[in-house]
Amino acid sequence: MKEQFEIQVLICGAGAAGLALSIELARRGIPFRLIEKARQPFNGSRGKGIQPRTQEIFEDMGILDRIVAVGGVYPSERRYREDGSFIEGDVVEHSPPTPAEPHLLPLMVPQWLTESVMRERLMELGHWPEFGCELTGLEQDSEGVSATLVGQSGEQTLRVRWLVGADGGRSFVRHALGIGFPGKTLGVRAIVADVVATGLSRDSWHRFGAADMQRQVSLCPLAGTEFFQIQGSIALDEDVSLDPPGLTQWLAQRTACDDIRVHSVSWASAYTMNARLADRYRVEHAFLIGDAAHIHPPTGGQGLNTSVQDAYNLGWKLAAVINGKPDTLLDSYEQERRPVAAAMLGLSTKLLDALQRGDTRRGRDVQQLDIGYRESMLLLDRCQRLRNPLAGDRAPDAPMRGAAATPRRLFDLLKGDHWTLLGYGTQRGEIPPRPGLHIHLIGADGDIQDDQGHFKDAYHPANGDWVLVRPDGYIAAFVPDRDIEALENYLDQVGLTRPMLCVPPQT
Repeated sequence: MKEQFEIQVLICGAGAAGLALSIELARRGIPFRLIEKARQPFNGSRGKGIQPRTQEIFEDMGILDRIVAVGGVYPSERRYREDGSFIEGDVVEHSPPTPAEPHLLPLMVPQWLTESVMRERLMELGHWPEFGCELTGLEQDSEGVSATLVGQSGEQTLRVRWLVGADGGRSFVRHALGIGFPGKTLGVRAIVADVVATGLSRDSWHRFGAADMQRQVSLCPLAGTEFFQIQGSIALDEDVSLDPPGLTQWLAQRTACDDIRVHSVSWASAYTMNARLADRYRVEHAFLIGDAAHIHPPTGGQGLNTSVQDAYNLGWKLAAVINGKPDTLLDSYEQERRPVAAAMLGLSTKLLDALQRGDTRRGRDVQQLDIGYRESMLLLDRCQRLRNPLAGDRAPDAPMRGAAATPRRLFDLLKGDHWTLLGYGTQRGEIPPRPGLHIHLIGADGDIQDDQGHFKDAYHPANGDWVLVRPDGYIAAFVPDRDIEALENYLDQVGLTRPMLCVPPQT
């Protein structure tokens, strides 16, 4: 008889990754605990960029409007010359939204505000982090994990089926599991600080000494706050006082401006940049997400976004397995997410090299809309397609119209914890309904009308094609109507089986 668990998942670390995973489990009704070693929430702006793909995830979680409300867009960059004159330019490329990609502009939201909104959403779902609670030991067996916790009420042992380490670059969970963390120190040390300062306008991102990494420093007005974020490289052996007088003096030396004054410091850190990737993301009943699995330079605004997407990928799979779906779903987590982190480390390092040359512009490569899982074990593609998107790619949005003439976005149909099956020009009843699967037919006789052709433009379907979308918004299958049996078999393999119908006996 299998062991019964009152708490299914223990999440260690209440940063963006841990909060995202908690939200995903909470909205699926999975019992869990979220603990955080620190006694209070993080109060800094370390990760301030919310990329378009993460905006789509936040929309699904129900918090995008709140994220936008507390933040803002990136300001233009003001780059100062040696004589005090300057030039203005955009830091991020501006592209208008499209029906398939409704969010194309990165948002600036200080990390502490992003996490505050996430905690608010988690509390709406009936959960909250336990601050001042630390994981000090863990042991695994065939059924689950025994975790030793130390908190305000002393030491306790908690028995859970799954444990997730979202506990940062110095992860206790990673060390306890014996997972290697290879990579390299990049030989770059930097300061980041959130400060109240005067002497600069708040309508620009001010950058001094852009072409000289030894003198480069920037002050960025943080949207939604009174703070500037100071960023600047320092020598490996340089000692900079991070209090207001010390930072004021340091800025005067770097900028040659004696009118910039730091009045208070909310948060500050001096750190050495690394690029490291965990050898494994899973050991039996324990997983790594976020900075516990990968650390990298901050260039390009990739870290918080990659961490949230780790959690978004793992969350629905954990919930599905806990609810009786095949354990093999969890095998795809590392297979899908570790290559993404490896590519992200390469991109962040490349952008750091560009920054050292004075190139600060960012384009589509940081937006994360092109991240996909084409090599995943969870794919089924029987259409032999020659055009994107393919199975494994992000599912594009498409404004359409319901049969009752109400405007419907495809993202609205995908929103939630279910799989979504879209039939283009297919017949009702070809795929029987089943729990956890929403079926929509697109066409003249369907419940959804592609009246402006946006679905056709985004997906390039043939008449009779079926498109299956996973709970995390990635395409799981493209199947033509002649291969209905293959689609039925796939649905069975991922646990979307038809219920046994009770037929009353004939009398």
